[in-house]
Formats: sequence, structure tokens, C-alpha cells
Amino acid sequence: MNAEPLLSKISNALQTSKLEAVLIGNSAAALHGAPVTTLDFDFMFRDTPTNRAKLKKFAKLLDAIVMRPYYPVSALFRVVNDDIGLQVDFMPKIHGVSSFASLRSRSSVLVSTGWTLHVAGLEDIIKSKRAAGRERDKAVIRILEKTRDEAKKIRG
Repeated sequence: MNAEPLLSKISNALQTSKLEAVLIGNSAAALHGAPVTTLDFDFMFRDTPTNRAKLKKFAKLLDAIVMRPYYPVSALFRVVNDDIGLQVDFMPKIHGVSSFASLRSRSSVLVSTGWTLHVAGLEDIIKSKRAAGRERDKAVIRILEKTRDEAKKIRG
């Protein structure tokens, strides 16, 4: 599946709604070249009343709905538009990440045709998967570490 059209729509909606968020998880790892797949996009954001309003605007721009709470006792907001295969999760807390500000300060701005996103680095993605400790997270840690190590060799 080519994620470019969805990334473009997500990026444009984030910029138009002025919602600051950092892409993290497998979709971010894939943008760093890791051979992983995912069906959704995970973002960390600050959960404030202002940002909740921006999140609603983000969803409206995508003709999507905000489902909250998605998981019981979870702070996760899921934005869904089944017609275009869109599932975007926004979380104020990520395992292994101390704060949004710290994650954003280490993120990269990746630019492609039609989209620009703040993307968490592989080190933060690995740290978050290790801290989460779920089997599906443990299963990709070696792949992410190999991708990180190969990128370091290329950079010298």
C-alpha cells in the first residue's frame, strides 16, 4: 500500500488545524527506512483543551470522526475515516517517552512530495517499544535496531 496519499492528507490537515504532533511507531520507523508495516499512524501530542479543539478541526478536515476513549482508561484519541482507510491515533503519553517537548526536540522534519511531518527518531521509537513490552513491539525491536545501526554506518 502506498501511504503517500494519506500522509499528504494528514500533513495538510495538521498544518491547517495548527495541531502540533510527532509521528511515532511503525509508520515513523518505515519513514526512516525500516522494513515494517502498519495500518495506522500514531502521533504524540499535548492533550490540552486547545489541542482537543484542533483535533476536532483536524478530523473535520479529513471527513473523519474522533473516537474517545478508544481503549478503556486510555488517553488515546482515534481519528477514523473508513471511506479512505484512515486511522490516526493521537496519544499524550507514550511508553518510554518523558514528554512531548523532549520527543519533539529530538524529532526530524521529513519532507516529501505533498507532505511535511515531525517524525520521531529511531532511538525514541525503539525506546518506546521496549518500554511498552508488548509482544508485537518486541518482535520489531531487532529490525529497528538494525535499521538504526545501518543508518549510522552510512552517516559515518
